Amino acid sequence: MVKIIAIREHPEYLDEAVDYFSSKWGIERQIYEASITDSLQTELPTPRWYLMLEDSEIIGSYGLIENDFMIRKDLTPWLCALYVEKSKRQQGLGGKLLEHARIEASKLGFSDVYLCTDHEHYYEQYNWQFLGLSESEFDGLTRIYQISSLIK
Repeated sequence: MVKIIAIREHPEYLDEAVDYFSSKWGIERQIYEASITDSLQTELPTPRWYLMLEDSEIIGSYGLIENDFMIRKDLTPWLCALYVEKSKRQQGLGGKLLEHARIEASKLGFSDVYLCTDHEHYYEQYNWQFLGLSESEFDGLTRIYQISSLIK
């Protein structure tokens, strides 16, 4: 059975989650550890981190963070670190994570969610709207998407 959990509500996954995010994105473990640890206690709406589990195995993930290294500081929150294990792709699990993120952002009081990516034609199929290209702090221009988090 597949389920999505908030690490904030399941702190027993902290170390495993930090290792997972770091291994999938090639970002230093300490960066994820600081943010995920912060998410366990903060009174602010972000950061928040989530895992998709099949039984007890992590098969996907995402985070909601204040800013995903983008120059556009006026946009928040950002969906980041969306990942589905290669062996589990083409089963609609990425779409489930995206919808979960939209609903969680709404619960946290946000009216919209943003993401940056180099992928084209993926997010559009889940009703994300391409806003245009924007500068990131590291990689030059990247594609920016937005979706309403308001539950209809």
